[in-house]
Amino acid sequence: MTHTNAIPAGIRNPDDCAPEALTLEQARERILDDVHPLREETSVPLMDALGRVTARDIPSPIAVPGHDNAAMDGYALATEDLCSDGPTAMTLAGTALAGAPFTGTRPPGSCVRIMTGAVLPPDCDAVVMQERVHREAGGAVRIPPGVRPGENVRRAGEDLQPGQMLLPAGERIDGPRLGLLASAGITRVTVLRRPRVALFSTGDELAPPDRPLAPGQIHDSNGPALRGLLTALGVEILDLGRVSDTPGALEEALDQAGARADLVITTGGVSVGEADHVRRVLDRVGRVAFWKVAVKPGKPLAFGRVGDAVFFGLPGNPVSAMVTFCQLVQPALLRLMGVSHPAPPAGFQVPCATRLHKRPGRLEFQRGRLERAPDGRLRVRAMDHQGSGVLRSMREADCFIVLSPEGGTLEAGDLVEVQPFRGVMP
Repeated sequence: MTHTNAIPAGIRNPDDCAPEALTLEQARERILDDVHPLREETSVPLMDALGRVTARDIPSPIAVPGHDNAAMDGYALATEDLCSDGPTAMTLAGTALAGAPFTGTRPPGSCVRIMTGAVLPPDCDAVVMQERVHREAGGAVRIPPGVRPGENVRRAGEDLQPGQMLLPAGERIDGPRLGLLASAGITRVTVLRRPRVALFSTGDELAPPDRPLAPGQIHDSNGPALRGLLTALGVEILDLGRVSDTPGALEEALDQAGARADLVITTGGVSVGEADHVRRVLDRVGRVAFWKVAVKPGKPLAFGRVGDAVFFGLPGNPVSAMVTFCQLVQPALLRLMGVSHPAPPAGFQVPCATRLHKRPGRLEFQRGRLERAPDGRLRVRAMDHQGSGVLRSMREADCFIVLSPEGGTLEAGDLVEVQPFRGVMP
């Protein structure tokens, strides 16, 4: 497989790896500096473009809308026919429906019944909403004074002009963007290739969910959790399952993953224990840029290269693995996918409902749930169990509570930053 990501000069030398833990911002900046978008392009049908990243600028080939039309149900007329000092009685010349324009002749002093989206008759310049019009016996209508030219009219090209930019290169296509492309009659989109991501878990204590547990074993939850997050991002996944905790098995798995993938993710084995081999093996078969980030949970995290592939060695504890994926791996994947400016997760401040215990020193992500206080204001309540191995807390929570490195314990009512999961996870 041919890769487009050369090993950055800054991480070729293992001596460049500082032993001190990086801040989250430093780690994210270094990662995004080292990761470069894939360049292979492919053309896909519009409905297959959801989640993909545009490879080229896409201009609109047409005007949208293509004609002046009614913004609401009512009566189309020429304002020059109206009296300036009182209501105007008008006859009804016909009806214009969306998709079925009025094709008759509108005599002076008459109006056309028109529905929302219908083409405005060529000699009309306003639409009076039906609630303002009085229908009289015999079909005549009475129009109130004060109608202005252009009232309740959507002009041709109001949304898009021919040649106007629909989407620039490097933009990820979501539902609204898909609709925008469809409105301009786009049927195929040139997008960048999906990244190939190799994923495996390490640890002799792990067993797949369908296998009975031997003494001392646990089911592998990291693999399924990360596979779900990767699937939501729309990448190609090479799931290598579980790899034994031996240097030989890890070296073989890393060689295979680095040869087949653009990005490799492992979980477990990146700490400093005697059985934690991933980082030491990576020193032989790849390059380590850094392996400590000052966050809790998630401090032991290795970032570098294996072959030409970007490498992330995530912590083994499930909450740590998910926190570091959302905060660091996901922005790198978006950059690899071609997103021009992967933004960090957005947050906002709310009062905390309870006391939050924290020691100064590391940026901390606690799990919380947003709720309404009795006065109707939004606040956040921390989950009772904050251990990095308590995966249940990720289901019960709906946001991260972000506590600054220098901060300590917070009292109930203090403001804290929260990152809702729907803005953090794909």
